[in-house]
Amino acid sequence: MTSATAQLATFAAELRFDAIPASVVCKTEDLLVDWFGSAVAGHGAPPVEAITRFALAMGPDTGPSEVIVRRSRSSPYLAAMANAAASHVAEQDDVHNGSVFHPATVVFPAALAVAQALGASGEQLLTASVVGYEVGIRVGEFLGRSHYKVFHTTGTAGTLAAAAAVGNLLGLNPAQMQHAFGSAGTQSAGLWEFLRTAADSKQLHTAHAAAAGLMAAYLARDGFTGAAQILEGAQGMAAGMSSDANPARLNDGLGTRWATAETSFKYHASCRHTHPAADALLQVMQAHQLQPEDLGRVVTHVHQGAIDVLGPVVNPTTVHQSKFSMGTVLALVARFGHAGLAEFGQHFQDASTRALCGRVEMVLDSEVDAAYPQRWIGKVTVHTTDGRVLTGRIDEPKGDPGNTLSRAEISAKALRLAAFSGGASSAEMQAAVAGLWGVARWPRVAALLEQAAH
Repeated sequence: MTSATAQLATFAAELRFDAIPASVVCKTEDLLVDWFGSAVAGHGAPPVEAITRFALAMGPDTGPSEVIVRRSRSSPYLAAMANAAASHVAEQDDVHNGSVFHPATVVFPAALAVAQALGASGEQLLTASVVGYEVGIRVGEFLGRSHYKVFHTTGTAGTLAAAAAVGNLLGLNPAQMQHAFGSAGTQSAGLWEFLRTAADSKQLHTAHAAAAGLMAAYLARDGFTGAAQILEGAQGMAAGMSSDANPARLNDGLGTRWATAETSFKYHASCRHTHPAADALLQVMQAHQLQPEDLGRVVTHVHQGAIDVLGPVVNPTTVHQSKFSMGTVLALVARFGHAGLAEFGQHFQDASTRALCGRVEMVLDSEVDAAYPQRWIGKVTVHTTDGRVLTGRIDEPKGDPGNTLSRAEISAKALRLAAFSGGASSAEMQAAVAGLWGVARWPRVAALLEQAAH
């Protein structure tokens, strides 16, 4: 029998634009615009600037591929690295619930850089991006919950997602694509330990995944071989990184189930594990007309994955670390109705935020945990200062496919992100976003932001 890895590689190599449903193409355009906003939002962030300085120092200061935060050009490899770092720092890039994987931040940087280098069309870029999403999501689902407890799935599964997207653009045949998977998988990396000390590693995870996946695909085109069963083999990724891997997830519904369309947008600028509880708290506060000072204690009923990732963050010292603090996120939501970039940047250490943060706790909930990761249910119990006990529940957080963002909301979000970082003017961003909505008609993928000196 053909292995699951081989079947996945065949799909990745052979998918063409006309085989993708129109609704999935439309969703991919939405995801691309959403990602572009996050990439521009990385402008000026110290971890992003450090990785970008490294990339530009190591490679050419001219080239075919766009480095978005610098309005410059470089090689596809280094542009992918820089843009992947940039798009994961604002915590506004998309997420697929079932795989607990952020596809955009590793797929689009690699696919865009190579499409620009090859002179590929918009249809080819969108096709490659769908391939990256479909492969990365299935690898994340395959690796399972035990993997995510220690490994940052976006860094691990993301390496294969990037390889798949680039391999499709390069025209790899199924055998070459399988070799690309082998080379990508052996480079997969990313550990959650960085959260405990507010380290910058999360941006390195995405930068490495996009660049390593790109390299794996180019090497495969040149005849370089990789492990044939890097995913399910006796000494492959599952053997070393998971205790609950399920090989059936690798080829689940290939060509009929479009996992790309299942991807969620992020409304709050924080770790996705905080969003269900944040929306449930907002529901309670709006229904009962509560003010922040009315909140005596807030109990969030969560899945184990939320406890694993958010639990170590007990005293956030940086803006980025605060986005992984359930208490901080809920405090900002209670105070401002939304936990956006400005709210984190200006208020995460306010005395009132810290005070309310200390009144938030997480408890494991069997219903929520059983539904996760396919569904991210939000449940809270609010104990008010006047003695009431109120409950809230959200079955689909804002941004999920059943509660999604409209194109107008995606555009507005991109403009907010650019305004916050100063990475592009309002006029530049409006023009870029307007152009991107027509990407499927582009005969050649051009720069998303015209080159201009800051």
